[in-house]
Amino acid sequence: MLDESALPMPMPKLAPTLRSVFLCLTALAAVLGAAQAEDTTTASADLVARGRSLATAADCAACHTAPHGGMPFAGGYAIDTPLGQIFSTNITPSKTGGIGDYSEEEFAHAVRDGVAKDGSHLYPAMPYTAYAKITDADMKALYAYFMNEVKPNDHKPQQTELPFPFSVRASMAAWNLLFLDKTRFQPNPAKPAEWNRGAYLAEALTHCATCHTPRNGLMAEDGSQPLAGGAVGPWFAPNITSDKIAGIGGWSDDELTQYLKTGNVAGKAQAAGPMAEAIEQSLQHLPDDDIKAIVRYLRDVPPIASAGKQARDTFGEPSTEIEVALRGLPTHAPNENGFHVFSGSCASCHQPEGQGNQHYPSLFNNTATGGDRPDNLIATILYGLHRNVGENVAFMPAFGPDASYTDRLSDKDIADVSNYVLANYGNPVIKVSATDVAVIREGGEKPLIVRLAPLAAPAATAGAVVVVALIAWLLLRRRRPHPARA
Repeated sequence: MLDESALPMPMPKLAPTLRSVFLCLTALAAVLGAAQAEDTTTASADLVARGRSLATAADCAACHTAPHGGMPFAGGYAIDTPLGQIFSTNITPSKTGGIGDYSEEEFAHAVRDGVAKDGSHLYPAMPYTAYAKITDADMKALYAYFMNEVKPNDHKPQQTELPFPFSVRASMAAWNLLFLDKTRFQPNPAKPAEWNRGAYLAEALTHCATCHTPRNGLMAEDGSQPLAGGAVGPWFAPNITSDKIAGIGGWSDDELTQYLKTGNVAGKAQAAGPMAEAIEQSLQHLPDDDIKAIVRYLRDVPPIASAGKQARDTFGEPSTEIEVALRGLPTHAPNENGFHVFSGSCASCHQPEGQGNQHYPSLFNNTATGGDRPDNLIATILYGLHRNVGENVAFMPAFGPDASYTDRLSDKDIADVSNYVLANYGNPVIKVSATDVAVIREGGEKPLIVRLAPLAAPAATAGAVVVVALIAWLLLRRRRPHPARA
């Protein structure tokens, strides 16, 4: 029975029939209110869960969590870019160190437009040019997740301090006017639902084009060559269009699925560098249907060919004659140093004939050694590889700046061993010099805007001098008596 003492106001004096009706209506209202509150709670929990899935797909943790035990989403990860190191921000709901005082609109403005609450512009190391396509509904879910489930952390990461002129964040406003497309994702009605899901994932959330599309001199994506391959610092994200030689057109659906879920397809490719991070932090956790949708979409990306005549995973074969032919040669023999470096640093894992084993990949039929450029081979030697997928760990030690003194290799040593591997197991047309290694060691080839940066300060100074001189000349001219009045 309904307890009259629990009603919000005294019961009016009503006839018995009216009294019964009143009690029934009050009870019904209470039940409906409770049900509505329950629905709201459920919807909120569903929204947060959806936001969690979206944040995983968008790989937010990879950049906003510092390595080696950093607090989740508390920032501090140093992102190496051609402009210099950019430190990720704290995106926990902390009101002192993070985004706790952001409204949903301000949150969306930062994620999709690259503008923080205080009006400062973000650098496109944050892939807001891709996130601009995220729908309003998904942005609401992301906001709900970060504000309700992510634990607040007051950590204040190191501030990004780039050299002039990149230190002038306001200049990003002009860059955005030129290159930021704010169009939200719109499904293609001529395509099936699975294709549209894959397009949304690839173009917006997993931001494939951020790495796999080449960039122009101002570091903006070249829209005329979508997914045709691009430099990512010292690494090179390969062509993933449907071209059967330059891209992934020769891969089976199962191979693409396995690569996206594990980063490893024996006799074909192994993920390293930024791709290994994406697989470890994001792609391996996506539902199978989402991976299938991405594969479906990539299959349909228009092919973009390159000058190569052979797919990069088809080069090389094992040979028992290589080591025998070089063993015991005098020190002046061609590339004997490469053979010695390989024997001392590589053969114990990759085997003397380069065939690898169940733990280490073969060096032939390998996209890193069969590509039309050596960036990924050099970068893997310099920086190593570490990829966690489920309970499986793929590891290769670094032989560059992070290696121990005894394991560290010089630029010449890395060039020599790279040439040895390419000549015997990979694409023999590609040659590596010590200068090539030095470029990769320093973060890769610099784009035009970075190469011109040292001229910015002198140009600004010269411009200021010209302006001051012009002003002085005008002032002197105004003070000089006019000839007709003299």
